[in-house]
Amino acid sequence: QLQACGGGLVQAGGSLRLSCAASGRTFSSYNMAWFRQAPGKEREFVAAIVWSGVITYYALSVKGRFTCSRDNALNTVYLQMDSLRPDDTAVYYCAATPLSATYGDTHSRAYTYDYWGPGTLVTVSS
Repeated sequence: QLQACGGGLVQAGGSLRLSCAASGRTFSSYNMAWFRQAPGKEREFVAAIVWSGVITYYALSVKGRFTCSRDNALNTVYLQMDSLRPDDTAVYYCAATPLSATYGDTHSRAYTYDYWGPGTLVTVSS
């Protein structure tokens, strides 16, 4: 199971840190990602991190502003969001998928992920 938290209301230019805690003892065997869905829009990829934390991927819209990290000892993945903008407003979801040799090509696709958390709402006011 995945449980994200840390969402809330923040002014443009502010920061938030999302956390996603995973249950189970094989967290380090999963690649993790963050997606988001704004009202009336499709779910979109935000960031991903491989099982070891060594490699991260970002959507162009958040690159340089968001940082994805993980702590395998705590079974938790994080999304540090800085310089937030009103168009970052969305429900943010964390997702997990077992290790895969094709992850480098498929990390941004929602269908890659087998497990999803319920989401946490981030609202950025202008």
